[in-house]
Order: sequence, then structure tokens, then C-alpha cells
Amino acid sequence: MIPENFKELISKEELDKRIVELAEQIDKDYQGKEITVICVMRGAVFFTVELTLKMKTKLKYEFITISSYEGTDTTGEVTLRTDLRESIEGKDVLIVEDIVDTGRSMKYLLEHLKSKNPRTIKVCTLANKAERREIEVPLDYVGFEIPNKYVVGFGFDIDNNFRNIPYVACLEG
Repeated sequence: MIPENFKELISKEELDKRIVELAEQIDKDYQGKEITVICVMRGAVFFTVELTLKMKTKLKYEFITISSYEGTDTTGEVTLRTDLRESIEGKDVLIVEDIVDTGRSMKYLLEHLKSKNPRTIKVCTLANKAERREIEVPLDYVGFEIPNKYVVGFGFDIDNNFRNIPYVACLEG
């Protein structure tokens, strides 16, 4: 059951349309190459699946788990929970993330992955919450610019709940 204080921010139709556009742009940019798509767990799972199903680029999947939130609050500290299983040395890498807000998690992730010597590394995020940015990080593909509100659905969660709402909603009140 979806609580009454959740207000739809991005509809399923808007998500589908924008994800197709992103997939087409990524395919164009990586034409003829193989990429390693790194899904940032757990939030980016829905986005990664939808995006890569629409892509034609040859790809391999990798998964990484980092954490910086407890409930609706950031701890300000990023923790690596699960690292990559395969080497990305000399490979073209695309990080797929659900949201970039303060920039702390993405900065940590970029530094960690760059230390593994990929050939290239790009970032694709479903949502960019620029008004919360504390650390500037490069974003190559952005699905949506969103306001500084807490979001749930389509992978976004509160304490691992509400990820399976098929659209993005914001918490009101």
C-alpha cells in the first residue's frame, strides 16, 4: 500500500520515454565498443535493468554496493559494502546510479573505480538533485533534474521499503 503523503513526481510513462532516450544516446556514444555497466546497488537496479534492456551496445554487468543513508538522512560517510567481482582494468565503464545529490557517494565511487584503471569511465544517473550538491562530480547522462525532496519508487526507498512503486514519488509533509 502506498502512503497518502507520497505525491507522484515522475510518471511511469515519463520514465519509460526518458530511459529510451538515454539508451539511444549511450548506444550512439559507445557505438562499436563493449562496455562494463556497473549497477550501484540497490537503488539503481530498476533503472539499470530498464536502461540496458533498451540498449544495443555489447555489455557486461558488474555490481557494487555502497551506503551513506539511514532512513531519510545521509550519514555523510560512504561505506563500500560489496566491491566488483571482475577486473575493469582497460575497460570502458558506465556507472549506473539512481540519484546524485550531495555528490559524496559519486566522488567516492569514481575515486574507487578509477584506482582499478579502466580505460574510460562515465556516469549515468536517473535523478540529479543539483540543489543539494556539496561536491561537484561529472555526470555524463542525466535522466531527470529533481527538486530537493525525498523520493521513493522505481528503486528509491526509505529503509529498503517502497522501491517497487512503478513511478517516482516525493514525500510530502
